[in-house]
Amino acid sequence: MSNPDPLADTEGTPVSVKIRERLKAARHRFHSNDNIADFIEPGELEKLLDEVTVKMQGVLDAMVIDTENDHNTGDTARRVAKMYLKEVFNGRYVKGPSVTEFPNAEHLNELMIVGPITVRSACSHHLCPVIGRVWIGVMPNEHTNVIGLSKYARMAEWIMGRPQIQEEAVVQLADLIQEKTQPDGLAIVMEASHYCMAWRGVKDMDSKMINSVMRGVFLKDPNLRREFLSLIPRQS
Repeated sequence: MSNPDPLADTEGTPVSVKIRERLKAARHRFHSNDNIADFIEPGELEKLLDEVTVKMQGVLDAMVIDTENDHNTGDTARRVAKMYLKEVFNGRYVKGPSVTEFPNAEHLNELMIVGPITVRSACSHHLCPVIGRVWIGVMPNEHTNVIGLSKYARMAEWIMGRPQIQEEAVVQLADLIQEKTQPDGLAIVMEASHYCMAWRGVKDMDSKMINSVMRGVFLKDPNLRREFLSLIPRQS
């Protein structure tokens, strides 16, 4: 008689399989930088944590690490699983932050810049840290929704909390801010260090990646674009 699967529930199905089946049934993409919170039922994230812990223990075993006798790694599998699901990749598994929007009662129409916002993510190729800063430029109009400054940081944290590449992360953040505020123009610049270059590979500690998204009047008006870029206090 075979041993029961420790990851399976009373129905014999691991929770990751259940979530995956819901996603496939809804034809909803579940790439590394997608949010899947709508497909996780109450209590399932804790079950998923248990499942990832078991799988992570298997990785440590496969790397020939004696976690039973090594006091440094005895609880590493659980710590790593918790880190992935509830901290660094939390943006995949929880719903977006609540963003209260207010009407533009004073008809503000001047350039507003928020930043630098410190962001932390991970590259989807090696799961190595990506740590950097983001600047956000907004050109409102009388119909633009006004949101609190801290909300920009919360939205950035939610988007960046997934394995991804920097170019796509900035586009996702722009899409979210544009949806929430509906400005005449939106500009985002991100500058980050990638530890897949600093920690492995060429091991270059000094290189950074800088990319941007320009939309609306920032794309059409080169003078406004230059003004935004000139006001960003980037350090070399």
